[in-house]
Amino acid sequence: MPANLASFALHVDDVDRARSFYEAVFGWEFEPWGPPGFYLIHTGDADAPGVQGLMHKRHVPRSGEGLNGIEPTFAVDDVDAVAERVVAHGGTITLPRAVIPTVGTLIRFLDTEGNDIGAMRYEARPRG
Repeated sequence: MPANLASFALHVDDVDRARSFYEAVFGWEFEPWGPPGFYLIHTGDADAPGVQGLMHKRHVPRSGEGLNGIEPTFAVDDVDAVAERVVAHGGTITLPRAVIPTVGTLIRFLDTEGNDIGAMRYEARPRG
């Protein structure tokens, strides 16, 4: 049986800043759930359900440089528009627009909390 991604969690230093960033960049909706500063993230809509997300304050401070775990990439319609919103809302582009033949066009960025995130316009829907 394949192991499809069912959910993800963003661990952040500043919950309000990160929420504003993802609302502006991806249009995600956040629903308070559980303890203060803990949110469910709605990444899709009725026509295209997304993956269930969670966001909460980071439990352990980030240490060192480089990738600190999983490397998520989110499917988007326009990587250039996402890149503009990332920069406009305080993120940093770490991989400018890159075309991967037969796969799609990718950018990678650090969000306002230092998390490494990707956005890709896939040539075909990712298998999942």
